[in-house]
Amino acid sequence: MLVGTARSDFQQDRTECADQLVGLATCLPYVGGDAKTPTLDCCSGLKQVLGKSEKCLCVLIKDRDNPNLGIKLNVSLIAKLPSLCHVPVNVTKCIDILHLPAGSPDAKVFAGFANITGSGNVTTPAASGNSTSSKSSSAAEKSGAERPANRLFVAEVLCGLLLWTFTSFGI
Repeated sequence: MLVGTARSDFQQDRTECADQLVGLATCLPYVGGDAKTPTLDCCSGLKQVLGKSEKCLCVLIKDRDNPNLGIKLNVSLIAKLPSLCHVPVNVTKCIDILHLPAGSPDAKVFAGFANITGSGNVTTPAASGNSTSSKSSSAAEKSGAERPANRLFVAEVLCGLLLWTFTSFGI
């Protein structure tokens, strides 16, 4: 019975966060490993999502390997995203937020975030910061954004997110 309740709660969390997670679409090149740093749009989207509920970031991390998502997300990069975007969040709280059983595989992933984010390697988001780094980051960001393949990738990911939302929630 407890498993059914936990599953129902998580399904409800997914439904609650579906619209908000679309705001993180600009983060997909970074968390998918295709970009070296998150863009300013990504960081802005992350701030908006976390401003409404930390739970939604937790839901995305928990669903990172869901085949309906249509993409692979790098959990190490996701863990670094709040620090890189200068958005304070303790991702290890997701264990309690999502009511995960202690010692479960998902709980271990969230507990491991402290080790990942404990490294002092923090860079600034693309196209922000001081003038020397922003020029090179901005140029790299523009050239990546202007390539049709990158636009197609983002469109495919958005379609995957929408498909996942519709199939997961029976919409």
